[in-house]
Amino acid sequence: MATEFSGGGDPARSLALLWRTGDGARGRSDLSVDRIVAMAVELADSAGLAALSMRRVADRLGVGTMSLYTYVPGKAELIDVMLDTVYGETARPEDPAEHWRGRLTGIARENFALYRRHPWMLQVATGRAVLGPGAIAKYDFELRAFDGLGLPDVETDALLTLVLGHAEAAARRSVEMAETERRSGMSDEQWWQANVALLGRLLDPDRYPVAARVGSAAGQRHGAAYGPEHHFEFGLARILDGIEALISSARRS
Repeated sequence: MATEFSGGGDPARSLALLWRTGDGARGRSDLSVDRIVAMAVELADSAGLAALSMRRVADRLGVGTMSLYTYVPGKAELIDVMLDTVYGETARPEDPAEHWRGRLTGIARENFALYRRHPWMLQVATGRAVLGPGAIAKYDFELRAFDGLGLPDVETDALLTLVLGHAEAAARRSVEMAETERRSGMSDEQWWQANVALLGRLLDPDRYPVAARVGSAAGQRHGAAYGPEHHFEFGLARILDGIEALISSARRS
């Protein structure tokens, strides 16, 4: 569940920050928007989005909280710039894979990795995102993966959304598993081993034959009920298969 909303502050102020179109702050010589954003990202990475506040960012920078407001209007606008900044981390090779499947695979993997590096991104709803240079450059590059396929623009946008949505959903499960392990102090494999006898009694193969067979096979394969990397790659391949079928159908018609 999202706890913050991109575009939740003053969109005009966010856009001025994102595109650096303001008059420029005239405050401390040791502060800048970039430095504040970098520290905010570091704080959110280490302690989560719930720990993010203007005061805590200021404390980490060793300045008074009011000093930050000379550069950033508030937390909502700060989150907008944080998102746009980390969007710039995704690789955009000048010579991407020749085949569209390779290009989309690279894009999906980059986004999967991005969410896992910055789990707080999963807590920000982006339905009304304020578009900065990072977001637009990322979107433009990712759309180019569909160049030459002959698909309508609206379908192209929807297919990219499908691929990115899969990466986000798979990353969310991966992050949740990592957080569960951190809080419990046990890996998934350790937890299942500790409870295998009880679960074995409950999952009666005579009563639930399919669930027992499939669940056992998956558990042995992953050492847990869910394997994030496997399910991400498997799901991505099936999505690309569907896109390939759509392309073939469009070329026949």
